[in-house]
Amino acid sequence: MHTVVVQWREDAFGTSESPTLDAYSNLGEALNREGDWYAAERFLQQALRGQREIHGAEHPSTLASMANLASTFWKQGRWKEAEELGMQAMETSLKVLGQEHPDTLASMANLASTYRNQGRWKEAEELGVQVMKMRKRVLGQEHLSTLTSIANLALTYKDQGQWKEAEELEVQVIETRKRVLGQEHPDLLTSIGNLASTYMNQGQWKEAEELGVQVMETALRVLGQEHPDTLTSIGNLASTYMNQGRWKEAEELGVQVIETRKRVLGQEHPDTLISMNNLAHTFKHQGHDDRAIELMTCCMELCVKVLGPSHHITQTILRTMTAWGIRCITEEHRGQDNSCMPGAWVD
Repeated sequence: MHTVVVQWREDAFGTSESPTLDAYSNLGEALNREGDWYAAERFLQQALRGQREIHGAEHPSTLASMANLASTFWKQGRWKEAEELGMQAMETSLKVLGQEHPDTLASMANLASTYRNQGRWKEAEELGVQVMKMRKRVLGQEHLSTLTSIANLALTYKDQGQWKEAEELEVQVIETRKRVLGQEHPDLLTSIGNLASTYMNQGQWKEAEELGVQVMETALRVLGQEHPDTLTSIGNLASTYMNQGRWKEAEELGVQVIETRKRVLGQEHPDTLISMNNLAHTFKHQGHDDRAIELMTCCMELCVKVLGPSHHITQTILRTMTAWGIRCITEEHRGQDNSCMPGAWVD
């Protein structure tokens, strides 16, 4: 539907008039929701350039496209770009729209999520609590944006090992989303997957597995095999199997996830890197040391390149490599092609 509107407006108004730019922005937002982030980026970039020229940097349409593009960068794992654009959107929204405007709160929430993925958990928590409280007051307890804020705050608590606090918020979000959205809504599936992850981190393997299987099967049916949320659910179930010592099952799912993520998201996306790390651990525990070391070394090099040496994911992998007795980022690897594809060694 959105593509038809875009074509019609391009024919009627050209590519640089306001109605067409609004159509680009709407299509970009729809593609974002569907998980087609690279196509979304193309349309949102086009919308933002045109809206800046026509309306100026402080117009609500410009700010909306800016926030959506920052969200697209975030989903692609381009957190530095997401932070820069997100900060710009938040500061301008605060000045133009005020602190309690829904668009301002959305830009604050996006920036909090970016901080979380950068490992800046205290900053993420402070901003997340602020957004949650204001959304409860302005939008109400059961508004979808309020529920998203509560869910995001739970993730920040998990990052800091506050499992009980996270679980309490996640159960609250699941109960409300079931009532408001229905059993198969993607946001509900994400919430259930998050709770499964919390159970796993507390050693509640049976509960984690039951929820994980439920989410994966529903996501496969509703979203399709290659949707990023489906891949997350498969990866989480693989982690649950891994923590139960069910290495073969973990490996099968892990290989499936890494191959699909490389094709859909690209080799350097942070989610792909996490999949590489997890699969390397699965190989190691089965005694496939050569495979594990090859994959973990490749993962480390890509993490340093993409995330930087001080990022918490990079540091976690560095500690693993040290424990495995691997010399990290050797001179002979520098400057070489990092195209370490699993097809070279996965049967």
